Amino acid sequence: MATITFDTLKFVKKLELAGFPQAQAEAIADAYREASGEAALLTMKDLQIELAPIHSDLTLVKCMLGLLLGGVIALLLKSFFPM
Repeated sequence: MATITFDTLKFVKKLELAGFPQAQAEAIADAYREASGEAALLTMKDLQIELAPIHSDLTLVKCMLGLLLGGVIALLLKSFFPM
């Protein structure tokens, strides 16, 4: 699982520059760090693993649709151009 790196000191300094008192800025930084630590990040590899069954199902559906369309075209050609 991927992790988030978070520079609390830099965050606190930015909040202080924006006018927050130091104690409040530190409390906000701690709250944000705790909240973001619980977040589960989705990586591209995780997404590929989860979507692999759907991809294989879609491939099967495309093949079946191609065969069905080929059969319909063959029947139409046979009905309009009998041999």
